[in-house]
Amino acid sequence: MEPVNVAVIYYSATGTVHALARAAAEGAEKAGANVRLRKVAETAPDTAIAANPAWGEHLRDTADVAEVGHDDLAWADAVLFGTPTRFGTPSAQIKAFIDATGPLWMQGQLAGKVYSALTASNTLHGGQESTILALSNVFYHWGGIIVPPGYADPIQYQSGNPYGASHVTSTGPVSDVALEAARFQARRVVDTATALKIGRAA
Repeated sequence: MEPVNVAVIYYSATGTVHALARAAAEGAEKAGANVRLRKVAETAPDTAIAANPAWGEHLRDTADVAEVGHDDLAWADAVLFGTPTRFGTPSAQIKAFIDATGPLWMQGQLAGKVYSALTASNTLHGGQESTILALSNVFYHWGGIIVPPGYADPIQYQSGNPYGASHVTSTGPVSDVALEAARFQARRVVDTATALKIGRAA
């Protein structure tokens, strides 16, 4: 049987969610999946980006990361979405991509896939859980199978977020614990998607 296809789709302004997404891609690859790491298009005005040097620097540093297209969603057996919190909800950039997936949804091409989400916020109670739950609302509409990390691995008792891998940016660079939590989450997604693929083939 062919390995499962996993798309890791993310938006990151200054690099935090990119680091989590990259770790998730590593975890999925190590679990044997075919992986596509994809960023969503930047829609913020140049004036906003110019006001934050780290934002522009991250854009330059990730210029080689391909932008996501509808074909990536159609290709995937499982999808991990990564987004910073924006007032307790996903970023406008991620939302813009999701809002454009109507044609795939109407054709039933988003149903039956495994979905999971990860996030970051500037403060400890900055909306991480509500952001992941908001993405889960999308997955419900798509007919997706939601796979959270839960407390299914010892690393989760260190990371503390059963909803999805996350990081508080005001504490500094993304921690090794958060990165390992993202890898574990992706492995769990791959294991679930693989079991579904085997079951459906039978």
